[in-house]
Amino acid sequence: MVVGEIVHHSDLLVIGGGPGGYVAALHAAGLGLDVTLVERHRLGGVCLQHGCIPSKAWISAAADYHRAQGLAELGLPLERGEPDIRRLRDFTRQTVERLTNGVATLLKARHVHVVQGTARLIGPTSAEVEGPEGRQIHHFRHAILATGSRALEPEGLKADQKQVILPRGFFELEALPDHLVIVGAGYIGVELGMAAARLGGRVTMIEALPRALSGLSPSLVEPVLRRMKQLGIELRLGARIESVQRGAGGVGLSLAVEGGKAEVSGDVVLLAVGRRPNVEEIGLEAVGLPAEGFIAVDEQLRTALPSILAVGDVTGPPLLAHRAEAQGRVAAEVAAGRPAAFAPQAMPAVVYSDPEIAVAGLSFEQAEALGHKVARGRFPLRALGRALAGRAGDGFAEVYADEASGVLLGGAIVGEHASDLVSELVLALEMGATLEDIADTVHPHPTFSEAWGEAALAGLGQPLHTVRQEGSPWV
Repeated sequence: MVVGEIVHHSDLLVIGGGPGGYVAALHAAGLGLDVTLVERHRLGGVCLQHGCIPSKAWISAAADYHRAQGLAELGLPLERGEPDIRRLRDFTRQTVERLTNGVATLLKARHVHVVQGTARLIGPTSAEVEGPEGRQIHHFRHAILATGSRALEPEGLKADQKQVILPRGFFELEALPDHLVIVGAGYIGVELGMAAARLGGRVTMIEALPRALSGLSPSLVEPVLRRMKQLGIELRLGARIESVQRGAGGVGLSLAVEGGKAEVSGDVVLLAVGRRPNVEEIGLEAVGLPAEGFIAVDEQLRTALPSILAVGDVTGPPLLAHRAEAQGRVAAEVAAGRPAAFAPQAMPAVVYSDPEIAVAGLSFEQAEALGHKVARGRFPLRALGRALAGRAGDGFAEVYADEASGVLLGGAIVGEHASDLVSELVLALEMGATLEDIADTVHPHPTFSEAWGEAALAGLGQPLHTVRQEGSPWV
């Protein structure tokens, strides 16, 4: 030990204060462990500071602004003004600050020792931390790595946070660009692109793959593509960037497309092409763990070293905040010596597009590929009184079940409030529910949630508020 070094001992050291890390720290402290959490930036991680929360503030504001323009047809005309992006940015910052303070308050209440700095493993039960208080040595029985992920930057298109920005830069804009070019049509690109378009901006999206939101079934994406077209979003699919020209007038992109080449220019280019794990400079090589790629873990979220666990984005896809939180709770249980494993029956995923898309469990295609004869029930939202009354009839709910047993395998919902409605599907999957269980559950009327009961009835061949398809039996 070097003279002047500060030495700490704790039961659990958590490296990273994002959703996985701070939840692990809170739960472990609640189980009676002495916990230290190290965060090099601010509590809450990318999700709270630069991702989930800021994006939803902008998406919600954009939806309200765009929706207000249609109130005139209901006899409720509103004077339309131009959006003040700086005020929206300030609101977003205030929201983030409030939530960040809330996390800090919770950690303090649980007596978690929070240290600002950068942690590096130096052994299977020790780490060094460099921060404002100097160099510290931390000894622990267990450590949880929760260092998250960061945005990818393609070669030749590095972000300068002025003309070429990463998603976090979108929320720091002084004004909405006249023409925003988004590279990547995954969920981040689609969410932010649609928000910008609803605020009145011109948007072009460039995607190397042949489909937008390629990880989802095409039928789920169709309503979103229709809406993108209505909003005037230009979608360039199967396009690869060959060169970039930056100048005083904006950014020009030369593209390779099917049949030749194309040019796209815009005021600001937003990069939304994926994420990579933060595994560098945390000392993985010092303890014999691979220092590249995602960190491999077992069901107990242990790495190859029993004393080192990992949670969240750093463990690989799906890169979701709620997955990180769920893993954080399990890792805390394991560190406390309790029997626990991360083995959810369903992991929900949501795209906050217009309309929203939410899925859980197996897709129809996945269920068939696994050999199931699938009973599929779909119910259109346009048949719901609540949806029509709220001018939100675009979309549908679907359920997929094993035809022989009726056991639910998965499902999806496209439409307004899909992000909230999917929780019923997740619970049903976790409980091993059947189509009859869902159909026999009384849903309040008039609500969007009725779509689940109606979809289940359709899957049973007993549609109620839709016309029975020819050949579908009455059971």
